[in-house]
Amino acid sequence: MKMKSIATPALAATAAVGVFLAGAALINRASAQTPAPKKSAPKAAAAKTSTEKNAGESFKNVTTPALKGLTVADFMGAMGVISADLGLDCADCHPGAGSDKADFVIDTPQKVTARRMINMVTAINKENFGGVQNVTCWTCHHGKEKPATTITLDKLYGSPNDEKDDLITQGEGEPTGAQVLDKYIAALGGAQKLAGLKSWVATGTSVGYEGLGGGGSFTVYAEAPDKRAQVIIFKDHPERGDTYRVYNGKTGWNKTPRNAVPEYELSGSELAGMRFDALMAFPGNIKTVLRPPLRTTTTELGDKDVELVQGFGPDALVVSLYFDKKTNLLVRMVRYSNTPVGRVPTQIDYDDYREVNGIKFPFSYTFSWLDGRDAFKISKVEVNIPIDASKFAKP
Repeated sequence: MKMKSIATPALAATAAVGVFLAGAALINRASAQTPAPKKSAPKAAAAKTSTEKNAGESFKNVTTPALKGLTVADFMGAMGVISADLGLDCADCHPGAGSDKADFVIDTPQKVTARRMINMVTAINKENFGGVQNVTCWTCHHGKEKPATTITLDKLYGSPNDEKDDLITQGEGEPTGAQVLDKYIAALGGAQKLAGLKSWVATGTSVGYEGLGGGGSFTVYAEAPDKRAQVIIFKDHPERGDTYRVYNGKTGWNKTPRNAVPEYELSGSELAGMRFDALMAFPGNIKTVLRPPLRTTTTELGDKDVELVQGFGPDALVVSLYFDKKTNLLVRMVRYSNTPVGRVPTQIDYDDYREVNGIKFPFSYTFSWLDGRDAFKISKVEVNIPIDASKFAKP
């Protein structure tokens, strides 16, 4: 859910550092040439497990058929999609959201309308596209509460629409995805050095974005092949509470004070994203973590020419990796998970690579997600040191 008043840096630093320090079960049929890989695991947006409460059971007034069967984590992602697609804040629908007096139960006119719109979108996709998610909230709203119905002439004769498709096709004459990933591994320090990376601990500060969400100190713990945990402490503002995101190789947890759900076990697409970040914390594994089919194309990212490689993470998460053509280093990662109202994008931008024990780590990064944007600065990275098992336990 989108809360402009209080940023949630736990979400940011965890996924951001995770790709190096660090969806799509309903892929558009128009992208049939980029099929999802076969998999035996449940779909990313799968319903609850036998012991886990779904959104309809966990919240008093979640009654929309498309949403009530979601896991709590995927439901929160769907709320973020809705708020972002309409350009709204959580408090626009939930009185007091972002404070200690939030009322998420009361039925406001906005919530009543939202339920009706979600049912409408579900019916459009079912009746016209065989259930494939070709229409979402973004299709009409584009960040506005009331969709525009007529194009302005300035738009018609202005710059071309620069919105890009989520899914790409293989560019003509482009290198293979494996070739680009090999260059990345070499740029980081080489396969042999990366194979020797068994654990690391990173510490730093949350800079925040536009003055929001900063002021915290964070520590990230990573242990090969797929354990990762992070805690952010606001020493000068203890009322904010400590925030955690923890993945122990199988189970993940999120603890974020003042969130709509302050503490919960991750599941569905959110758990798949956390697993991907944990695996990518050891980038020497990237060629097995990023699963085929891989597609590559050349594009631009600001003033950089980049090679875009797209593949799949756990449970068919769509993952796009952008590599600077000059340095071959990763400068952006975007992963997409799926909800009934649209894909959930998570984006991390990397900068300031520095060498630690022969391996390059990004010491500066910006994390963008549907709740906001945060910037982080790493001050120290220690590699191959013992990590207490309790760091990966439920917070």
